[in-house]
Amino acid sequence: MSATSARPSHAAQPSGSAFILKKALISALVALVLFSLMIGIRTEAGPQGGLIYWTRFGDLAALVGAVFGGSIVVELLRQWWGPVDKDRVVPKPVQSAMSFAGRWLAPALLVFTFLVPVIFYNQRYILDLAILVLTYVMLGWGLNVVVGLAGLLDLGYVAFYAVGAYSYGLLATNFGWSFWICLPLAGILAAFWGVLLGFPVLRLRGDYLAIVTLAFGEIIRLVIINWQELTGGPNGVSGIPRPSFFGIPLDNSDDGLAAKLGIEYSPTHRIIFLFYLILALALLTNWATIRLRRLPIGRAWEALREDEVACRALGINTTTTKLTAFATGAMFGGFAGAFFATRQGFISPESFTFQESALVLAIVVLGGMGSQLGVALAALAMIGGFELFRGLENYRMLVFGMSMVLIMVWRPRGLIGHRAPTVYLTKAKTISSDLVKEGHG
Repeated sequence: MSATSARPSHAAQPSGSAFILKKALISALVALVLFSLMIGIRTEAGPQGGLIYWTRFGDLAALVGAVFGGSIVVELLRQWWGPVDKDRVVPKPVQSAMSFAGRWLAPALLVFTFLVPVIFYNQRYILDLAILVLTYVMLGWGLNVVVGLAGLLDLGYVAFYAVGAYSYGLLATNFGWSFWICLPLAGILAAFWGVLLGFPVLRLRGDYLAIVTLAFGEIIRLVIINWQELTGGPNGVSGIPRPSFFGIPLDNSDDGLAAKLGIEYSPTHRIIFLFYLILALALLTNWATIRLRRLPIGRAWEALREDEVACRALGINTTTTKLTAFATGAMFGGFAGAFFATRQGFISPESFTFQESALVLAIVVLGGMGSQLGVALAALAMIGGFELFRGLENYRMLVFGMSMVLIMVWRPRGLIGHRAPTVYLTKAKTISSDLVKEGHG
């Protein structure tokens, strides 16, 4: 009996290995077909106008081999992580370690973020990269209100980013207003444009909504390019004032902050101030989003995301709900745009293309729609990943695209797909038996 029962297990083992090898060979063949013209043969226009080409078969073979080996590893991991008899194969110590790391990841990441200027004080490149990452974290949290909470697919979010940047740039250069006065005005103007976008799309959803928001972003960019009397057209706006510490400039003058504090001036002081400024704006965005989720308007956004018809049946005003979602997300985008303008000192239409909207949307989707921590991790991975592969110009976008495909295959709901419920009972409540008798509920 035991020998008979043991045979199927031995027979099943080679079939599993054969399946893994077959799938790996198919993946390698697909990679060979796809990358043969992208990697194996490189063409470009020659000096006399003719087409010249050269081969890179070694790189192609290495890439196909990597796909073959990676496919085997993926299948082995899939069998290890996959459900077996309704139980996870992952050992319990690993599960407990992952749960512990998940609880302390956000506080540890926040503490590390606060210490970045201290740890990397003399490394200007890392400080600039950290500022860029925090800018996209703020943009991702702003778009998360529209896409993640309200479920409205917005492909033109860069328009509000541009409105905030140009609002601050024009107000500061033409009227001499400070950053602290222009910052709320930039958010208000961006929210106003968010309401203007919301009105035409009240009856749209899904793909149609995405097309209209994409068109809105392109309209704003074309207006900026062609309205040269106001925006400077393709030349942009230059000489945008730097932010001050509540009226105290961060320069080497006698009235500067370093002179007033009696310390030696360093150009790094302004970079550190910008870092903590965008960190404060990002934390403000996070705090406001979390607070709004717990209010009736936040629950209305989530109801709209789950089912608009049921949302109407519950008596929720979907018009107000959509407009508030667009206005709130646009306001945070305007804040980020104002910071971008004061950090760069120069803005032009080239900084507000559709690629920026696609990047922010990818951050929200890959991080997990509705997850604040997931958006922050996705921004860190994507923006930092771009810089990590900056030296590999030929393979940079290829690696980026492959990583996105893998994340969508393994984590279709994003890095952190789990969202804590907005409303939940803190303790169990007993119900009287009179309320559950027949005819009473």
